[in-house]
Amino acid sequence: MYFPIIGLEIHLELKTEHKMFCYCKNDPLAKEPNLNVCPICLGYPGTLPLINQEAILKVIKTGLALSCQINRESFFERKNYFYPDLPKGYQISQYHKPICFDGHFDFFCDGKKKRIRIQRIHLEEDTGRLLHHKDFSLVDFNRAGIPLMELVTFPDFRSAKEARIFAQELQLILRYLDVSEADMEKGQMRIEVNLSLAEKENSLGTKVEIKNLNSFWAVEEAIEYEISRQRELLENGGRIFQETRGFDPEKKITFLQRKKEYSQDYRYFPEPDLPAFEIPEDLIEKLRHEIPPLPFQERERLKNDYQLQDWEIEFLLKNREIKDYFDFNFENLKSILKKEGLTNEEKRIFSNYFFSEFLNILKEREEKKNQILSQPSFAKFISLVIEKKPNSFLAKKILRETFLENKDPFEIFGLLEKERREPSFSLNGIILKVIQENLQAVQDFKKGKSGALQFLIGQVMKETKGVFDPQTIKKEIEKHLS
Repeated sequence: MYFPIIGLEIHLELKTEHKMFCYCKNDPLAKEPNLNVCPICLGYPGTLPLINQEAILKVIKTGLALSCQINRESFFERKNYFYPDLPKGYQISQYHKPICFDGHFDFFCDGKKKRIRIQRIHLEEDTGRLLHHKDFSLVDFNRAGIPLMELVTFPDFRSAKEARIFAQELQLILRYLDVSEADMEKGQMRIEVNLSLAEKENSLGTKVEIKNLNSFWAVEEAIEYEISRQRELLENGGRIFQETRGFDPEKKITFLQRKKEYSQDYRYFPEPDLPAFEIPEDLIEKLRHEIPPLPFQERERLKNDYQLQDWEIEFLLKNREIKDYFDFNFENLKSILKKEGLTNEEKRIFSNYFFSEFLNILKEREEKKNQILSQPSFAKFISLVIEKKPNSFLAKKILRETFLENKDPFEIFGLLEKERREPSFSLNGIILKVIQENLQAVQDFKKGKSGALQFLIGQVMKETKGVFDPQTIKKEIEKHLS
């Protein structure tokens, strides 16, 4: 029997104004290639790098959020290796004294709490980007020199699913900290897997590295394939070699790229053009107090305060702008109703309309999302539903008009109520019209099929635009069909 022993190395482009060691704009996705470059990030001889303090602060904040120790003294080093899009022929990185070390992060997988230890978080510069064509390749250096944070875990994962969930949770944390967008499709978050199979659960086998995974599902699929490949090889008497492999997302297989380098191959030595730096204790404490509530804390709050379902909580966590709007309107509703807290029934009404009708409006009017989220009218609409109790058809109509036409929900309700009391049409006339147009439903009703009556009621409500409540319409239809 073999046990999978898995660790992750995660590279994250930081959200800063400038590159790591120069004043070029941090915009790796600029449409024009080689637009944001200068002699420093292109590695010209005689140039001197500068340290981006903003990047260091973001790494410290990340480390604190992940319960890391912070090295009070740190420095940069040269990592020597050749790659076509590495302009200097070496990378300015950290090895011996990373900014953050010895942390951990807890999360849940299949209902069980799992702790992953963080070995280190260090700062370096990103490489450029190769654009491959049929007979040649081009280099875009817009990305070269972007502040790149690398997080290295201990080999504490025991399944592909654990690794995927950890990566997804980490992405949420980074976005809440506002240190990185961590968008995998844009290359802002890149994951490498270190995996071995061991005969004993807490021992190590020969490590294989899987490079540059750019989606969460690629992480899970690559690990599952590699576990299967190594297990089959070992069971047939084969041998695992320390090597670097790529992953083909279409075939869902890993493939050999090169034999794995060791740390001594990079010939690390202190960067002579950059001084060592100190991180004051008061700065660490200041950053600690700036950390907002993190996703695992928000998850607990949303469950306790709002009685939401798991999928609703996860949706809000991944859409912070919508979550903020949800929170604001929930508090506003308490003010409107003059209550310190809402009943479970009132919470259910709030969440039901929010996650069905309101989100449908947002989806339909994506181009007006910011405008809709600037209207603090949802709480007022829910107070109308709680106090006036319009039927669901009418409530949905009021909600749509409130946000799509930027109207007051009580004003809309008042006009509809006036129409109900003094209709501009005959309810009996509408009912007769619906009966004439749906004779099969009438026959089904007379045969005792209850669904037919509900169908006729729905058709009348549609014709009358929800002005009359379903019970009134039901009584009138039954009079005509009795």
